[in-house]
Amino acid sequence: MNKTEQSIKENIQKAKVGNQIAFSLLLDTFWNEVYAFQLARTKNENDAEDITIRTFSKAFDKIGSYDEAYEFKTWLITISKNLHVDLIRKRKRSLLDEMESSGDEVKKVLDETPSVEDQLITEQNLANLLRDIKKLKPPYQKVINLRYFNELSYAEIARELNEPVNNIKVKLLRAKKLLAEIIQKH
Repeated sequence: MNKTEQSIKENIQKAKVGNQIAFSLLLDTFWNEVYAFQLARTKNENDAEDITIRTFSKAFDKIGSYDEAYEFKTWLITISKNLHVDLIRKRKRSLLDEMESSGDEVKKVLDETPSVEDQLITEQNLANLLRDIKKLKPPYQKVINLRYFNELSYAEIARELNEPVNNIKVKLLRAKKLLAEIIQKH
């Protein structure tokens, strides 16, 4: 076993016990291979990037189930392939639903100006959302605020936090998952 393989195995063990630096090193090591695999499959940079981000998020959530009898890269590619298949199924289902609902129904034009009640509900929802965001760990709060309240791009957030763009993408995805769990508890 060469030094790189040994290092990967050590990082996997550290990641299994929640070491964030090990997660980042694994992400940096395998990002290009997973992204290239998806780009070849999807022929679309946005889809490839989205699926790659979700691949690493899912892999890190399920790293405890990783069987070391298999190559880590193979495990990641399998997750990535399954996510792509799920995306295709979802799009087909969505397209079929859209075709069924666009029959001979008359489309009604609605007044989209928010009522006073709508504005009050929006303000209450924003207050609740801000309260829930404050329950996240500070690094997750910061990345959510920079992305959704300051409307910074991934690259701008990466410069602001002095981290690689790939880490920002995964951190943001993880922050959104944790925030969704907090919101569901209410």
